[in-house]
Amino acid sequence: MSQPPPPPNQPPQQPGFGPPQEPSEPQTPAPPAPATPPTPPAQPPQQPPAGPDLNKAPQPQPGYGYPQAPGTPPPAAPPTPPQGPGYGYPQQQPPAGYGYPAQQPGPYGQPGPYGQPQQPGPYGQQPPYGYAQPTVPMQAQAGQPGGGRKVNAQVAIIVSAVVAIALIVGGGVWYANSSGKDDDKQTTAEGGDTKGGEGDGKEGGSGDGGATTGEAEEKAPAATGSKVLFQVPSPKVPKGVTTISIAGSWLTDSVYAKSGLSEITGYDRKSGTKKWTLDLPGPVCAATSHVTEDNKTAIVHKPAMPSKTDPQACTEVAVVDLAAGSKVWTKTAKSGTMPVSFNNVTIGGGTVAAGSTSGGAAWDLATGDERWAPKTSDSCYDAGYGGGAKLVAVRKCGSYDQRQLHIQNVDPKTGDVLAEYKMDEGIEYAAVVSTDPLVVAADVGDSAGDGSGISDFFSIDNKTGKLRARLSAPGDEFAARCDAIYKVENCTGVTVGNDRLYIATEEHDSGGDSYSQTNEVVAFDLATGKQTGQRADAGENYEIFPLRMDGPDVIAYKRPPYDKGGQVVSIDGESFKETILMENPSTEAVRDVESRMSPDYSEIQFGQGGLYMSSVYASDFTSREKEYSVIAFGTE
Repeated sequence: MSQPPPPPNQPPQQPGFGPPQEPSEPQTPAPPAPATPPTPPAQPPQQPPAGPDLNKAPQPQPGYGYPQAPGTPPPAAPPTPPQGPGYGYPQQQPPAGYGYPAQQPGPYGQPGPYGQPQQPGPYGQQPPYGYAQPTVPMQAQAGQPGGGRKVNAQVAIIVSAVVAIALIVGGGVWYANSSGKDDDKQTTAEGGDTKGGEGDGKEGGSGDGGATTGEAEEKAPAATGSKVLFQVPSPKVPKGVTTISIAGSWLTDSVYAKSGLSEITGYDRKSGTKKWTLDLPGPVCAATSHVTEDNKTAIVHKPAMPSKTDPQACTEVAVVDLAAGSKVWTKTAKSGTMPVSFNNVTIGGGTVAAGSTSGGAAWDLATGDERWAPKTSDSCYDAGYGGGAKLVAVRKCGSYDQRQLHIQNVDPKTGDVLAEYKMDEGIEYAAVVSTDPLVVAADVGDSAGDGSGISDFFSIDNKTGKLRARLSAPGDEFAARCDAIYKVENCTGVTVGNDRLYIATEEHDSGGDSYSQTNEVVAFDLATGKQTGQRADAGENYEIFPLRMDGPDVIAYKRPPYDKGGQVVSIDGESFKETILMENPSTEAVRDVESRMSPDYSEIQFGQGGLYMSSVYASDFTSREKEYSVIAFGTE
């Protein structure tokens, strides 16, 4: 089967989002290029019903299938910059972005209006990395879009073909060491409660949470209008290397920390002044979002800078002190005589756990002493771990045609399995959305159809391993995404708290005579699997994404139309009343940077009146004078 050529005039993989350059560090496919806005037809069309069926009960899903491919097609020729105003301006029909998932039919047989995320433009010559500027000095190019989001069928077909090829090619890596039946029953670990509050919904945590305790901390300021606090220029990649991961961003009470090419820099949250810089021998490959109460986090990095001839593997696991700007320890692991190249890392129960197809390991968070390593065999291995309040392993067992995933609540200190849920055979990948309550996402029967990696959520009792409920979330109706193939706990557009799952719906027509788009955040009961009937509307031409929990409330980001700035809102966990916490400037120069930080393909942190948006890749592609890896907003 030959790979189809890329569509004409499509951009190369963009900074902040392209895949790594070696097979040892596969990543999520790059997002599409910015698109020009939709054009209303000459005659107003007949309006379809507005939005998905928000009260539909979960439906059974088909069996065997697998989610999106672990690769991204090679970049096409440099694009012609799109012209015209951004999303929400009813003048032009946007072209589809190459690499964006296929468009699926929406409810009632109507076309599903997919939210095409903005992506940062290519990176060019930059000021020295880490230089924080107090204002936005760049002038946006005329006619830069703010966010058209639809795709066409032709591109969807091409992308589907590329995905299929990538899956076939990837099979040689994923399935070479997997054969036979499940010979592994109790070989991984337990889930003791964490000390230090990893993932408890505080700033920098993943926001997974079960029985919600405490009060909401984020309060609306007297004036919600924000200003740009600082921005960080994108780093220039070494010659001969096209794309490098700069994944990882964290918040403490005083510091915003962000990964660079081979360093992590801590910035003053308000001024952007560098407080410290931690030099690394190579780029950060993967990072957990969990931060302990004493400001520790974990990363995986390369032992040296990659080159055209030596891409380097992701072998180094380290704990970083975000208060001091120093490494606590660095460790490696071996599978036989070969060093393990890790795809993911997390923190749970005072343990740092890292996993991959070639092996895994767990270390004491404080000392770096090895605690345990998962048992590997021809039929089972730990693909990765979810952390936070508990530690959960996603364990793969069986041969290619009889794959079965074991979701295991494990003891962080010993690696013993406390409870286990076995998913149906044929489900290839699962992502951990929350460890307490335990919620995993999967694409069952390849039925999501949109590259999101999600068709269903599974609510599991982490004490007994029994399924509590299965939540149907069809890809044409819901906008959450998970990188279940490699990152395991990397999900966007969804959060868990109050024993409920909060998820963004796909964009759809607002209804009436308007040509505008909108979406909602809705809630599912994790005990019953049914929607609660609660919904928070984005508003005309906004798109809302839940970020994390804040006590009983949901913190969400609203992606704006072409002529406004983004918003951060708090959604009351019971009434679903929205309170605006921040509204960003609507000037073109600011919008130009903000619109390129797509919630699906960027890292977004909010806390104490500060919003921090950052890219996860740096690239040598260039079409602009200046590009930024970080932009920070504040109301105080």
